[in-house]
Amino acid sequence: MLSRTYLRENPEEVRAALENRGADVDLEAVLDLDERWRELKARGDDLRHERNEVSGKIGRLKQEGKDEEAEEAIERSQNLKAEIEEVESEAIRLEDDLEAALLEFPQVPHESVPVGAEESDNVEARRWGFDDLRVDADEITPHYELGEDLDVIDEARAAKTTGSGYYFLKGDGARLEHALVQFMMDVHREQGYVDLFPPIPVKSSSMRGTGQFPKFVEDAYRLGGSNEEPYEDEDLWLCPTAEVPVTNMYAEEILLKEDLPLKHQAYTPNFRREAGEHGTETRGIVRVHQFNKVELVNFVEPGESYDRLEGLLEEAEEVLRRLELPYRILELCTGDLTFASAKTYDIEVWTPGDDMEDGPEEGGRWLEVSSASNFEDFQARRTGLRYRPERHESAEYVHTLNASGLALPRVMVAILEYYQNDDGTVTIPEALRPYMDGQEVIEGHEKVGESALGAGERE
Repeated sequence: MLSRTYLRENPEEVRAALENRGADVDLEAVLDLDERWRELKARGDDLRHERNEVSGKIGRLKQEGKDEEAEEAIERSQNLKAEIEEVESEAIRLEDDLEAALLEFPQVPHESVPVGAEESDNVEARRWGFDDLRVDADEITPHYELGEDLDVIDEARAAKTTGSGYYFLKGDGARLEHALVQFMMDVHREQGYVDLFPPIPVKSSSMRGTGQFPKFVEDAYRLGGSNEEPYEDEDLWLCPTAEVPVTNMYAEEILLKEDLPLKHQAYTPNFRREAGEHGTETRGIVRVHQFNKVELVNFVEPGESYDRLEGLLEEAEEVLRRLELPYRILELCTGDLTFASAKTYDIEVWTPGDDMEDGPEEGGRWLEVSSASNFEDFQARRTGLRYRPERHESAEYVHTLNASGLALPRVMVAILEYYQNDDGTVTIPEALRPYMDGQEVIEGHEKVGESALGAGERE
């Protein structure tokens, strides 16, 4: 959340930031609300001061025998009390309106963020792993076909149990995902991360705290009823990312300087409706409603957050480097930043299975597997999370950062396509073999049931 003081003192900067983001919020209306609120607060202070002066006179007037003047003072004091209550009631109403309006304001981008309107304006910072590519994209079977051939991904049966946008991982497919989770968490422990296993349901206040609400309510799954008509007294949502519970676990607390930087990692399943995304990337497991992810969340002192952002990016990249998967780093432009982010780097892994004409010269496509973001104090203000620089100093808001380390389905896609062999098997990346009992190749499984037989082959 942006502070009122910041909006009040930097209206032109905020106005430019909103324009660069393409954000449709009414700055003038909020500034007007703030001015009216401050006028009411000042009026209330003046009335309270006057009432204190009048009340102080009442006893003296009675002692001096000036009963008529004392009665007039009492009446004036009562009138002032009623006026104060009216002014303060209106001030509270305006403050509630102001706080609600501020929740709609996105973060102001950092000055180093490139200005742009959309995804195509993002700036590629660097690439890794393209000097000696392992595959020729023309010979690669897309993961959604290969997964079915090897019987390690089953979308059809998941559609029966749950619906479209879900999938079963089977046999070596499931083992590969378990291996990835343990591998990622081991890598991040080496980097100083403390493990968390957070609750999956989260409250609306937690979703507001990290910036998912009120803007992205339609993307979330509510427990109990629909988003519009929840069960009575039920306020729980399925976790869209571990960022939400992990960031909010310290809400309304004051950390100490010696606690920082505080680095947590958390593995969770994640649930998203992907509202507005119907019909895009529907084949395979690139865009689904439930997926697993290892999330990295950092809490740091304000002066160190941009150095930590660079370190966080390196920590997430390390997973892909050890898996020897080629990738690139994008610096997001103003129009493509997430709601709460001041600066974001995307890590995109290269997958050769689909010739989308947006990959390197060899074809293929890019899949985002992580976004490393600095939210500065935006989330901390919404959650009430502060730290005390020194024991005798006033508490200040911390800066929060996060990154995926990494989103698992798309890493699975990259492995199935990049490590695919001519015979349709998949070589397991060397870094994962210790987590799969030394297994080197995924050869697939025999399918079960009559549906596995060819047409007309039933006995």
